[in-house]
Amino acid sequence: MARISVKSAVTRFMIVFQLSLISIICFALMRGVLLVRAWPQVDNFSSAWLYIFGQGLIYDTAFISYFYIPFVLFFLLLPNRWLINSKTIRYLIQGGVFLTLYGLGFSMVAEWYFWSEFGVRFNFISVDYLVYRREVTDNILQSYPVVTILTVLLILTSIVFYFIRPAILKNLNATERFKKRMFIAGSLLMLPLLSFCLIDQSQRSVSDNNYVNELASNGPYQLFAAFRNNRLDYRQFYVTGNDHDLSARLKKQVITDESLPQKGNYDIGRYIKVPGAATKLNVMLITVESLSAKYLTRFGQTEDITPFMDKWFKQGMLFTNFYATGTRTTRGLEAITLSIPPTPGRSIVKRPDNSHMYSLGKVFEDLGYDTAFLYGGRGFFDNMNVFFGGNGYRIVDEPCLGSEEITFKNAWGVCDEDLFNRAIHEANQSYTKQKPFFFHIMTTSNHQPFTFPEGKIDLTPGEGRGGSGRSGGVKYTDYALSRLMNQAKKQPWFDNTVFIVVADHCAGSAGKVGLPVKKYHIPMFIYSPKHIRAQEVDTLASQIDLAPTLLSLLNISYDSFFFGKDILSADFKGRALIANYQKLGLLNNEELLFLSPGKQINRMDLGHENCVLEKISKDYPGVKDLMAYYQGADYVFTHRLNRWSRPIKRPELSKVPSLDQDIKFVIYPVSGYSQNHNTFREKS
Repeated sequence: MARISVKSAVTRFMIVFQLSLISIICFALMRGVLLVRAWPQVDNFSSAWLYIFGQGLIYDTAFISYFYIPFVLFFLLLPNRWLINSKTIRYLIQGGVFLTLYGLGFSMVAEWYFWSEFGVRFNFISVDYLVYRREVTDNILQSYPVVTILTVLLILTSIVFYFIRPAILKNLNATERFKKRMFIAGSLLMLPLLSFCLIDQSQRSVSDNNYVNELASNGPYQLFAAFRNNRLDYRQFYVTGNDHDLSARLKKQVITDESLPQKGNYDIGRYIKVPGAATKLNVMLITVESLSAKYLTRFGQTEDITPFMDKWFKQGMLFTNFYATGTRTTRGLEAITLSIPPTPGRSIVKRPDNSHMYSLGKVFEDLGYDTAFLYGGRGFFDNMNVFFGGNGYRIVDEPCLGSEEITFKNAWGVCDEDLFNRAIHEANQSYTKQKPFFFHIMTTSNHQPFTFPEGKIDLTPGEGRGGSGRSGGVKYTDYALSRLMNQAKKQPWFDNTVFIVVADHCAGSAGKVGLPVKKYHIPMFIYSPKHIRAQEVDTLASQIDLAPTLLSLLNISYDSFFFGKDILSADFKGRALIANYQKLGLLNNEELLFLSPGKQINRMDLGHENCVLEKISKDYPGVKDLMAYYQGADYVFTHRLNRWSRPIKRPELSKVPSLDQDIKFVIYPVSGYSQNHNTFREKS
């Protein structure tokens, strides 16, 4: 009897069980290590640890059950004679076990570094890392000691494999009838089926502490979940309301008395009419990679890494209470260009059918401007070329630069100096053609691996091994901006140009709560010394308000499907829209309200030192406005309302004055003009 019991326990499927046990141990160790790193941010540990490791085990088991489906099917179908007699098959199985162990170790190392940068498990960002191989691979090679890591992993994997190999060979000697294999395989395949039916993302949202929820997750599971959830069906996952009522509320929020709303739900298309002709001012809109407000001395920075911006931002209009709508570059570009709230999942920039939308670039193109998007990297990345090319911009990216124009580049593109030099060249060409220009410039230097030309600043490029990391990236960006302005001041078009500096997003977005407000705070600065008086504007606003504010400053009449409004107008009510790929928030000066998948609504009181989330209902004040913005944005995009194919009825657009027309403008102080006046006023 003893022999029969032992023999029956020896089965080829034991290899699956052995690898599963090793995986569970490794995942638990990874969770424990990350818990130690996040310890200061974890509240009520005595109760949180059970959820972290209990729910974590459930996600670990679910991922393992999915991952080993091919192994189970292989062992089910593999004939006994092949398993026993074929050396090739036996070596292939051992090689598969070795590669699985190596991949497990690689996943753990990757998750360690991913947590270091983003403070979360794998998510939709990691999906992008797999899609855009060239940029990401180069970034990894330039940022981390890859050869050393892979070598150490190879050694550790070899040691583990050495100890488990005898058990593997023993199980490979088992011969089993197909009927028995069917029973074992069927039992094992029930687990992924149950996981698919019973386990989803909602189970990682039990805690109000975002770090706790992330620790209770499984990194590889989250990676595949991000593939599946890159676009969330708004009406399936979020609280919804009556479209007619929310549409009326949205129009009240967005449309001013002077503009005429169109009929239909969420149809906010209108013609923004201002008295007089549009000005001939050029525009350079510079979107700086990861420029958090905290890096400026004005907002508490003490390292002196932005000496130029600290002085420069006192010479124009600085918006001190300004927020990014999201946590990725594409979210910033989407909000600035389309003035639309973020929709859940991927940014519109990366979605199909994202062309011919009412955009900031289209407004300038219709007015006869030379309208271009200038990017330091390859515009293929994040689908930027397709998006901007389809919405009124011509493209100037890294491949457009000649070899003589490139003095330095890294994984993400050319250094900011090279990009700004090309911008000056493009502006001079437009000036020669007597054509006003609107350039939207996207920088890359303030991004890991934080490499830049040596000798420019007093900090060392790169990170680790003596590199200055983020501080160097910020200071080089500051230096490059100073060089741009020094060059621009020498050009004949400088006096008639408006410069705008705004961040695409903050440098980091991880926090205890799903939407940590401070990690969305960015600067926005508008500079034109001949036309704009130096001042600070502390009105609460976000990136969707940039386009309407800029066009108002330039006294431009235009077709609009923008959700944002002119920050400087008398009827602007301070609020900001901030979000990540799942949570959608509306921020005011006292509280943050946000929607989450699972039809949840939460509130966070900004007056409390400790951020505590409170579940609220649709009847809570402000929730209907929150729903109107985001349900409206989803409706507008999915129903293609903001497209050129649906022209807005309006009077003829004002023509841009010719370049020889002498018009001078001066800005009025915010406290004075905002009651009854437009920002720019023609001198009598």
